[in-house]
Amino acid sequence: MKAKTHLLLIACLAAAQAMGQTDSLQLTLGEAIRLAQEQSSDALAARHSLEAAEWSYRYHQANYLPSVTLSSSPSLNRQLNSITQPDGTNVFVRQNQLNTDLALDISQNVALTGGTLFLRNNLQRIDEFEQHTHGYSSVPFSIGYRQSLFGYNHLRWAKRTEPMRYQIACKQYRETMELVASHTSSLFFQLASAQTNLEIARQNFATSDTLLSYARRRYERGSISENEMLQLEVGQLTEEANRLNAEAEVEDAMQTLRSYLGIKTQVALTVVPDTLINAHFVDADEALAQALANNPDPDQLRLNITESQSALSQAKANRGLKADLYMQFGLSQKGETLSEAYAKPLNQQYVSLTLSLPILDWGRGRGQVRVARSRLQLTQTQSEQALQDFRLNVLKMVRQYNLQAHRVRIAFRTRDTALRRYDVARWLYLQGRTSLLELNASISEKDAALRSFIGSLQTYWSLYYGLRSITLSEK
Repeated sequence: MKAKTHLLLIACLAAAQAMGQTDSLQLTLGEAIRLAQEQSSDALAARHSLEAAEWSYRYHQANYLPSVTLSSSPSLNRQLNSITQPDGTNVFVRQNQLNTDLALDISQNVALTGGTLFLRNNLQRIDEFEQHTHGYSSVPFSIGYRQSLFGYNHLRWAKRTEPMRYQIACKQYRETMELVASHTSSLFFQLASAQTNLEIARQNFATSDTLLSYARRRYERGSISENEMLQLEVGQLTEEANRLNAEAEVEDAMQTLRSYLGIKTQVALTVVPDTLINAHFVDADEALAQALANNPDPDQLRLNITESQSALSQAKANRGLKADLYMQFGLSQKGETLSEAYAKPLNQQYVSLTLSLPILDWGRGRGQVRVARSRLQLTQTQSEQALQDFRLNVLKMVRQYNLQAHRVRIAFRTRDTALRRYDVARWLYLQGRTSLLELNASISEKDAALRSFIGSLQTYWSLYYGLRSITLSEK
């Protein structure tokens, strides 16, 4: 039913935008939030960020899957080149040849070691146009492996950090949706507060007009003083100015909410706050457990520590002995025809080991390790403090939420009592049984109670969605 209501609301807005009509629209808090989560700029940006994170994570996962590559690099060479002869002399020889090749490579990264295992099939042809000859060279099959023996294994570290990044992105999307709800709630109640002020101003202006008409008749009879009548006239003018100010305040708040909800037309919005709340007591320990499990901030702190550990590992690997191993074994053959190039292939082996050991680097490698270690210790200290602050913030928000629900009930009762007192004071003044001072006091108390009730509702829903955004729990 909620989904159908939401779709109907979206359809009505789309129709109004297409026709360019100025119309009116009533919104509850839930409807406003659904609109914001559907088409606000913050929600759209969050969806784009999540999509980018998904593709980034897919790219990471592809690094651990086999890859197949077909490559070719043909070249045409027509120029004079210096060629070394068997006796050691160099002779300039005109070369006119076409070199074509085709290679198929299948490679697989090995996360445990950081190396790469590969299979290769290669065929090459050389055409000598001057001699009108050609030849083939084939590698029907070869298997190889390349590995940095003491280097930094980025594959192993990426396997730890990238899933954490994607998990954080998913949680951040959910958090953003709740923050959108929280911000929508704030804008919703800003408009609700402005509408309440406008309603108060209109009621007070109508009341002041009635009281002034009544006071003039009483003044003509001499039952009230001129000072009291003039006071009522000043009050009427003040309420008229308050009404004009309240209308401008409503228009500004309406425009802000309309813009955030992504409504393109100048539709007149009227918000309908729900005066009844279904508040329930939130257990602090349960909320803290939900926040630690669902909120992206603790995960981000753990990711920061892991990245610092990775940087330390890389600094250590770059400091000492470096060794790169390359091995390739397979079959090869050559011939003037394609069939000869694959007949009775010969064994081929190639192994290389490259070593590099810094003898004098003036302490750069050791300095990089110390810097990385200090940053890791700093990150760990900051993360511990941030996690402690996070826990305290959750507990504080839970206490405020549980207390605010009680404050809303008190504000509701205060509002009803103040309205009844105002009705009584107004009736008594019209009967001439109370003073203008008492009437003005009841009006002020009524206005303050109405504003306080809307304010308490705004604070309650702000804490509600704030608590949901930090725990990512729908309870």
